[in-house]
Amino acid sequence: MSATTPETPTKLQLLELLAAIGTAQWRDFAAAAAHHGLTSTQAKVLAQLNGPLPMRALATLLVCDASNVTGIVDRLEGRGLVRREADASDRRVKNVVATDEGREVIRRVREEMQATHGALDTLGAEDSATLYGLLARLRPGMENNA
Repeated sequence: MSATTPETPTKLQLLELLAAIGTAQWRDFAAAAAHHGLTSTQAKVLAQLNGPLPMRALATLLVCDASNVTGIVDRLEGRGLVRREADASDRRVKNVVATDEGREVIRRVREEMQATHGALDTLGAEDSATLYGLLARLRPGMENNA
């Protein structure tokens, strides 16, 4: 740490650093998504689809109204990147599922995040493992309180 930064950072300093990194990562994600003709929100939807996900759950993840999700999913569906399926246990519920093409597009978006990859490339194997462990410890508390 530098001479101007205390050895043990304050929570505020940690929050500011996390916010700065998150903002830069999001900007990189949005730029890579745009190369594929996607808005950052459309790409975020694709990134969330590791399996079938109800429309209402997508709205919760995106922190938006369910009616907004309908338009986003309509556009993704029009491009063949997602499809809607009736839920097996409740036919009234519509699940959104990424198509093979949708999974390929989001894989390429993540692969093309040059600024993020470049920043991570500055870490050695030990630092990468340490960072991964720390972020993995933070994740449950952040996601459970969302």
